[in-house]
Amino acid sequence: MANTAQSKKRARQNERRYEINKARRSRIRTFLRRVEEAIASGDQAAAKEALQSAQPELMRGVSKGIVHKNTAARKMSRLTHRVKSLG
Repeated sequence: MANTAQSKKRARQNERRYEINKARRSRIRTFLRRVEEAIASGDQAAAKEALQSAQPELMRGVSKGIVHKNTAARKMSRLTHRVKSLG
C-alpha cells in the first residue's frame, strides 16, 4: 500500500501507463492477427496490404517501449517471408 505522497502518485501513474500500454499491445496484436488471417486465406495481395499496415504499428510499439526491437524485427521478418511464399 502506498503511504507517501510520492508513492501514491507513482501508483496512479503506473495504473495509467498500464492501461495505455495494454491498449497499444492489443492494437499491435490486432494488426498482426489481420496479417495472419490474410495469410491463412491465401490472398497474397490482402496479406501484403495487411503487412504494410502492421509494420508501422509494430515499430511504434518499439519506440514506445512495448515491444523489444529484436522481437519486432523477428516478427516482421517471419511474416514477410510467409507473405512472399504465398505467391
